[in-house]
Amino acid sequence: MNDLDTLRGELMTAIAAANDGDAIEAVRVDALGKKGRVTGLMKTLGAMDAEARKTFGQRLNQLKDEISAALDARKSALATAALDARLAAERTDVTLPVRPEIKGSIHPITQTIDEITAIMGAMGFTVAEGPDVEDDFHNFTALNFPPGHPAREMHDTFFLPTAPDGNRYLLRTHTSPVQIRTMMSAKPPIRVITPGRTYRCDYDMTHTPMFHQVEILVIDTESHMGHLKGCLQEFLRAFFGVDDLPLRFRPSFFPFTEPSAEVDIGCSRSGGELKLGNYGDWLEILGCGMVHPNVIKACGLDPDIYQGFAAGMGVERLAMLKYGIPDLRTFFESDLRWLRHYGFASLEIPSLTGGINP
Repeated sequence: MNDLDTLRGELMTAIAAANDGDAIEAVRVDALGKKGRVTGLMKTLGAMDAEARKTFGQRLNQLKDEISAALDARKSALATAALDARLAAERTDVTLPVRPEIKGSIHPITQTIDEITAIMGAMGFTVAEGPDVEDDFHNFTALNFPPGHPAREMHDTFFLPTAPDGNRYLLRTHTSPVQIRTMMSAKPPIRVITPGRTYRCDYDMTHTPMFHQVEILVIDTESHMGHLKGCLQEFLRAFFGVDDLPLRFRPSFFPFTEPSAEVDIGCSRSGGELKLGNYGDWLEILGCGMVHPNVIKACGLDPDIYQGFAAGMGVERLAMLKYGIPDLRTFFESDLRWLRHYGFASLEIPSLTGGINP
């Protein structure tokens, strides 16, 4: 038994003296490895009588547990000390002026939303925002999605577990719920844009599970398709910086607008290069239409009195077209080299007077 006490003392001293991971591992192998000192003693138990084996085995197991715990504690202490040393060495005084070599960049998505906001703000629109987690009413029912619509299925939408109150919540599939919340809380006339994150089950070069949208909403007693066309024409020409950019409206269908339309802008694809302008070809850019009377009614307004228009567009798509970004997925890969190439200086604040286009 005295030999075990001596062995314990020697091993504990070696553990306390270990000053790095390699030293800790060397002590572990010496004590508990296949040819370790404690392991060797364990192999002698078979030659002992039952009573001695029981007593000596308990002492050996206790020693083994103590050595293992001491090794773990020493390893943890060394890791904590290393982290403290690293944090002390990498400490930054945030009160100092910015170092010249550190150059932050504005993400293209942020810049694009700011550009859209600047243009629409000059046209009299304000920004409205809402929660990313929505209920079925705001995301589907109030927007005139019928039961059984494909958008309500699990393969298209991120549904959350049913809440204790019995409601089924989801990650919003568009920013249209913000329009619903705005119409239910504000008295017309309403003129807002709703930028924000949206979520759908999709991932490839042109789709990601999380992306950004901006939607336009006008509710009053007089707006019509002519106002919608003029609004989108002015916005798209200002955003892309093409004064004669042609627009084409094609009949379409959305549950929340009637009539509905897809909007194309003029372009050229000659030579494999996409160029926006009056070149005879067309590129789809967004969807729009007059707000459906059922949507107006669901928000507590009288569709016989109020009408309006809405439009929605993907922020990433607008940024890709304007700044020549080929792959949607790179927006979310946190690659600093990509951001330094496509990013914007922090002082490049978009405005109609200071410049929207690079």
